[in-house]
Amino acid sequence: MDNMTENYLEDMLVDNSHIIHPGEGEKMQLGSGSFTYKITSDLTNDQMGIYEIVLQPKTIGANLHYHRFMDETFIVTEGTLTVMHGTEKKQLSKGAVVFVPRFTPHGFKNDSDEIVRLMLVFNPSMKREGFFKGLHQILGEDPINPEKYQKLYNKYDSFLVDSAQMILKTK
Repeated sequence: MDNMTENYLEDMLVDNSHIIHPGEGEKMQLGSGSFTYKITSDLTNDQMGIYEIVLQPKTIGANLHYHRFMDETFIVTEGTLTVMHGTEKKQLSKGAVVFVPRFTPHGFKNDSDEIVRLMLVFNPSMKREGFFKGLHQILGEDPINPEKYQKLYNKYDSFLVDSAQMILKTK
């Protein structure tokens, strides 16, 4: 068989794995908190993004919003995270996992007096790193421009929720 002929019967196995150790990844400060890129859109062909978020005490991570084209998963690794989903509000401790499918209103914050660390997983990631970079830039401006903030949110598949627009199914 010629080396240039594609082999349709066998898989080509290549080790393209990536290990990101604690403390590694591109880190950006946002106020007194931070977010760190662990697994990026570039590594996964835009299929998944994993980001470590650190929220200082009494800090909002995101107000109630939803995504049209991606799902979001929260994994609490330290502290107690407050997660809003639909009309529910839950206090989640280390080890808790919350899966939030698209079109589900959700938000999160740190209501506690301790630091909260969590991993956010976006699937697909839709180049979410651009959202965090834009957020870092916009929230660093004084005053914050609400039009730029809204435009950034919408560009990266995030839509703020007016509670009047929520239609929640009963279980």
